[in-house]
Amino acid sequence: MLFAQNDKGFYPKKNTLNLNGKLIEMNSPVVMGILNVTPDSFYDGGVYTTIYSILKRAAQIIQEGAMFIDIGAMSTRPGAVEISSKEEIERLLPTVRAVKQEFPEVFISVDTYRAEVVETVYNEIGDFVVNDISGGTFDMKMFETVARFHLPYILMHTSEKSKTMQDCPVYQDVVKDITLFFAAQVQKLRLLGVCDIIIDPGFGFGKTATHNYQLLNHLDSFKVFGLPVLTGVSRKAMIWRELNITPAESLNGTTVLNTLALTGGCDILRVHDVKEAVEAVKLICKIKSIS
Repeated sequence: MLFAQNDKGFYPKKNTLNLNGKLIEMNSPVVMGILNVTPDSFYDGGVYTTIYSILKRAAQIIQEGAMFIDIGAMSTRPGAVEISSKEEIERLLPTVRAVKQEFPEVFISVDTYRAEVVETVYNEIGDFVVNDISGGTFDMKMFETVARFHLPYILMHTSEKSKTMQDCPVYQDVVKDITLFFAAQVQKLRLLGVCDIIIDPGFGFGKTATHNYQLLNHLDSFKVFGLPVLTGVSRKAMIWRELNITPAESLNGTTVLNTLALTGGCDILRVHDVKEAVEAVKLICKIKSIS
C-alpha cells in the first residue's frame, strides 16, 4: 500500500470511493466532465438549458471517457449573483433525474454548497458525490448532511462567496494556509464518520493568479492527507488572462496546466474538455509506467 507522510506519521493513501454501493478505484487519475445548467457560467453559461442538450452533453462526457459528470445549477464564478435554493433545486432536479434515467450507471457529482439541495437531490436519485466549493463554510449543516447520507464529499477551499472572493485575497503562505484549512475540515468530517473525502485547493476561488500558480507548483504538498486531490483549472482566468486570450481560446493552456497537475499528483481532473484531459492522463500514465 502507498502511504502519505506528515510530521506526525503516515496516512494510508486512499484511492477508492464508495458510491451507489460500488467501490470506485482510482489507481490512476480520472476525469470529471462539467455539465453546467446555468445561464451565467463563465465559459458555457446558457448552452445546456433543454433536456435534449443536457443529455447530449452527458452522452459526450461519457463517450469521451470521463468517470464522473459534475452537474452545477448555480454559477460560482467570481462576481456571480447568488440565486435562491428554490431556483437552484428547480434547475437541478430535472437535470439529475434525466441524466440518471438515461445513464443509470454514470457517477454523478453535484456542485452545490447547500445542505438543503444535497438532501433534495439525494431523495430524488440516491447516492452522488457532493462537490462543495465552500468546504463546509457556507452552510453549517453540510457536513452533518453528507455524513447522514454517507455521501462522498469534495472539500474545496475558498475564502469568500462569489461576489467578494476576488476582493484582494491575502495569505501569509497560500499553500500552508490552505493545508491548515484542510486539516481542520477533514478532522471534522472524520469525526462525523465521513470516509470518502476528496480535497480541492480551489483554483481561482479567492486567489490571485500568483496564488493559483503557487498552488499548482506545490500540488504534491496536499498528498500529505492521503486523500485524492482534485484539480479544476479548466479555461479559467489564470490561463486566459496570462496569455491575453479568451476562455474559448484557452484549451491548449488548460491541457498544459492539467498535465502539470498530473505530474504533481492530481487524482481527478475537473474539465470542460474531456477528450483532451483523458488523452493527457493516458500519456502521463504511460510515461510513469516506464520511468
